[in-house]
Amino acid sequence: MTDSIIDLGPQTQVLARLSEAVTDEQLTDATPCPDLRVRNLLGHLLGLTIAFRDAGRKDLGATTDTAPTDTVPDIGPGWREEFPKVLDELAEAWRDPAAWTGMTRAGGFDLPGAVAGAVAIDELVIHGWDLARATGQPYTPDPTALQACHDFLLASKDDPSRGEIFGPIVPVPQDAPLLDRAVGLSGRNPEWKP
Repeated sequence: MTDSIIDLGPQTQVLARLSEAVTDEQLTDATPCPDLRVRNLLGHLLGLTIAFRDAGRKDLGATTDTAPTDTVPDIGPGWREEFPKVLDELAEAWRDPAAWTGMTRAGGFDLPGAVAGAVAIDELVIHGWDLARATGQPYTPDPTALQACHDFLLASKDDPSRGEIFGPIVPVPQDAPLLDRAVGLSGRNPEWKP
């Protein structure tokens, strides 16, 4: 997964900028996630940010026990103010070395802190790509987070349970940009357009 603490702050800042640029008219647009519109993707991002913030804090409860597939996520009226705040809290929680050690819980699963951190990074990078693509924005993820995301996805590509989380791997040339390779490993087509 990851052998060192990774600062999630640069990637959460990327997501904050992307979400800030989303217009109200775009909230019903399609995303690379077939069952989610932009508003649902933002709702998923908000929910997972809260869950992984609490997982990093080892503050286990309702937010860390809920499986992401239990409901179709949505945003509330205060999401524009809440999301950047929670992104900052997520980054701060994972700056604590204790977040990366011992056990924690996210999405209803108990897992080692380092694995939870890797999953959080994967979610931030890949769903950042989803949001950028769906809203026509340029996307340059944090290079450290992107590398960690790719490494996580590559390490899990033969895991039999990956089908429950990701779609089938989309083949991407080995000389393609790292982001395209990570996106393909996540089960998305790097050429997807709305």
